[in-house]
Amino acid sequence: MQLPKGATVAVADGEKFNLFRNTGDEARLKLAPVDHDSIDADHLGSTPGRHGSSANPDGGQDKEDGFSAGVVELLNKKVLAGQISALLIVAAPRTLGAIRPLYHAKLSEILVGEIAKDLTGHALQDVEKAVAAA
Repeated sequence: MQLPKGATVAVADGEKFNLFRNTGDEARLKLAPVDHDSIDADHLGSTPGRHGSSANPDGGQDKEDGFSAGVVELLNKKVLAGQISALLIVAAPRTLGAIRPLYHAKLSEILVGEIAKDLTGHALQDVEKAVAAA
């Protein structure tokens, strides 16, 4: 996948979030880490159709879903503020499914793609390789 210069890449799962910007060009991807606000994970029950149950008595999944909702809230805010003009989301498949319904219409408009892969905690080169291969 070729990303325009300045495109933002969000890498997330239910517990971790990293944000990068393509400082290279479409032909040569070069991701650089971007500082971001902390994630507000207090969105318990915000993701549709997923809630704790007897199969998940400790609410761990609710915590992950709350964190995922916080990630989308942050991305929506940045898109609406004009801080992101092109966005690629790389997320664990379950996380991706949980966050899609929470995308603001403007986020959907500037979304250049999604990669259903858990790359949080991986080296930057692994993220670049996955993006280039997509």
